[in-house]
Amino acid sequence: MDVAELSQRLQGDLASLPLSSAQLSRLAYDPAKVEQALAWRERQANHHILCCSDPLYPPLLKLISDPPPVVFVKGRAETCLYPAIAMVGSRHASATGLQTASWLAAELSRLGFVISSGMAAGIDGAAHCGALDVQGLSLAVLGTGVDCIYPKGHGRLYHALVDKGCVMSEYWPDTQAFAGNFPRRNRIISGISLGTLVVEAARKSGSLITARMALEQGREVFAVPGHILDEQHQGCHDLLQSGAKLVTCAADIVEELSTLLLCQLEKLPPSPQIRAERSSQLPFASLLASVDYETTSLDRLVEHSGKPIDIVLEQLLELELQGWVAQVPGGYVRLKRN
Repeated sequence: MDVAELSQRLQGDLASLPLSSAQLSRLAYDPAKVEQALAWRERQANHHILCCSDPLYPPLLKLISDPPPVVFVKGRAETCLYPAIAMVGSRHASATGLQTASWLAAELSRLGFVISSGMAAGIDGAAHCGALDVQGLSLAVLGTGVDCIYPKGHGRLYHALVDKGCVMSEYWPDTQAFAGNFPRRNRIISGISLGTLVVEAARKSGSLITARMALEQGREVFAVPGHILDEQHQGCHDLLQSGAKLVTCAADIVEELSTLLLCQLEKLPPSPQIRAERSSQLPFASLLASVDYETTSLDRLVEHSGKPIDIVLEQLLELELQGWVAQVPGGYVRLKRN
């Protein structure tokens, strides 16, 4: 891809977005900057430039009202395609808050979710680390360019994310930290994710911006409760009073998102694992054997299968289409014998 081709793709993507002519003019790309971006991409194999039309562009991000026409990704770009849960919270979190974030991120990672956050101090960092500690995938959306480490103390985390997941930004790779960029990037954290979980937040916490944007984008919002006298939890309590779902374990999130996950998986091509199992006469025999004639919860099926949740949901969708199982409140039931 040369400068002219990338410029053309960028302008084509811009034209497809619901933006006014004034907004479009502000987003016009300088050919010199485009050339610099292409030079950056060629510097390393893990440097990626994703336009809206790129197959690796995060699929849910395209659905928000103001998706970035281009994102820069450093690391494993395929991380952008997996179902993600955003985890955010206080930069000055308590020890309990950090422990909770790490534990929930690890549990969600074991179920096959990518953990998305902003690589900030506090809850963000704990969530990223919780996922990476169990060999899960994590994605950080930066308020700087992807070549800038901010905060500086997160150098080790930054390199782990690039190695095992990825970092992403709508800003040019060498963009330094600027306060106004961080609230704006929050729409991307929520936009790439099925839902946003707020672990610990005071009433003036910036993480509530991410929760508000998730609501505006039509995504689920979750919150972890805390002590009623602790100001560090008042933001979460306000979210719960406004309709956010209370979370005490990963299953609380999974059961809320199962239908949305199925809708997303319907649009994805079958994975090699799915195609291989379809070749047997009885579809997904091991998973089907785990579904009872009484309601079987999704988290139990995931646990018994030993597979990521996206694979389990894709198989369940196929079993539904073939008339073997049906989705009911609280899980699935089996409809017929072998």
